[in-house]
Amino acid sequence: MNTSNCLVVENQPAVRSQANAAALSRRAMLRCGLMGAAGLLFGRQPSQAAPVANRPAKAKSVIQIWMWGGPCHLDTFDPKPKAGYDYCGPLSKPIATRVEGIRIGQLLPELAKQADKYSIIRSMTHGVNAHETASYLVQTGRQSDGRVVYPCVGAVVSLFKGYDAGYRGLIPPYIVLTEPQGRFSEAGFLGTRYRPFATGGDPARTPFLVEGIVAQGISDRRQRDRRELLRSLNTLGRLLKGDPELQAFARCEEQAYDMILGEGRKVWDLTGEKASLREKYGRNTFGQSCLMARRLVERGVPFITINYKGWDTHKQHFPIMQRKLPELDKGFATLLEDLDQRGLLDSTIVWWSGEFGRRPKVQWEAPWNGGRGHWGYCFSAVVAGGGFRGGQVVGASDAKGEAVKDRPVYPWDLIGSMYELLGIDPDAKLPHPEGLDVRVVPSADAGVPVGGRLTEIM
Repeated sequence: MNTSNCLVVENQPAVRSQANAAALSRRAMLRCGLMGAAGLLFGRQPSQAAPVANRPAKAKSVIQIWMWGGPCHLDTFDPKPKAGYDYCGPLSKPIATRVEGIRIGQLLPELAKQADKYSIIRSMTHGVNAHETASYLVQTGRQSDGRVVYPCVGAVVSLFKGYDAGYRGLIPPYIVLTEPQGRFSEAGFLGTRYRPFATGGDPARTPFLVEGIVAQGISDRRQRDRRELLRSLNTLGRLLKGDPELQAFARCEEQAYDMILGEGRKVWDLTGEKASLREKYGRNTFGQSCLMARRLVERGVPFITINYKGWDTHKQHFPIMQRKLPELDKGFATLLEDLDQRGLLDSTIVWWSGEFGRRPKVQWEAPWNGGRGHWGYCFSAVVAGGGFRGGQVVGASDAKGEAVKDRPVYPWDLIGSMYELLGIDPDAKLPHPEGLDVRVVPSADAGVPVGGRLTEIM
């Protein structure tokens, strides 16, 4: 759409702008207004043509379970019972899984049954102990340099697998359940077009009040009445019938109402799922978010983040784990099983990680009273599906889980591996608004340490 008339009016001196304004046709002024409205709907357009994912892809979607705050690797997927009470506390009895030789935390019995479906990376590292910087590292695969704000994985997948790549779903291509991660700008220099749609609400409640789609106390009948009222007042549409800009705007309106009243809305309604399955996932925000993520994958959504808060356990760590780990166990294990039974796991990457782990040695002293601090020197991540083999362990930590002993894996190693499975070339150039040469994943040439792609499980 040509908006040069709008720009002339805004940028010229007052006398000239008055003359230009007088010369503007009514149609041109209406187009300016429509352009502004369309901008609200679509966000900033890309400054360059978006690249395409042209490699063979094993994965179509990613479900990211983001453990906001950082989960403890010793209590979950890298137990160290021989380290003693000062490291394990009461969680000193790891359990066997269905894969011989792999043991995990004692509060994860359901995940133990699904161990053949996922692989554990026990040698994740970046050495950063600050939430914001570590989150940025793990989510973008980039070190902050103070000059460029890089996009996170979800935004990059939205670029390569979203609307620019032929995605036609009513549901936006990058969804966050339910709150934005909040530690960084998810879209970075790619701009607002690639930001996630954060649902808000709580899928464990009925109805699930999705921001801008499902509203408390407003019936479908009332929504339809509002739509009819707007149509009756649309004299502009009748005046400029056939105008291409207005037609595009009308299509946006139709899609928006389909999200509110039509097929798009149905995906958010969990009441049609079997009660037994909902119970198996767990009748809590995390469990129902996992179920919601599976439904979004069924609709072809390329990237879904479950923002799972509550893992920053500086104080009272073990009482919190007694509550949180069983919740994680049910939701995560059922998600893997459900995806597998529906034939979706082979094409869906499930990525479990926080920004770092927790300090292996427990801080028993006041004021922590049995808490764990931040630990970015060595931590765990879990991957499943989408081309990743299950039942494997990558790397190793030392006897107390304090440092990487074997096969360091950096965030960009893992992210680059996921991109390859998605058919995204890690060496492709991202469309930077200032034309900078920015690749999808940094290489050793960029001065970062590299452990290499996870070829042993791909």
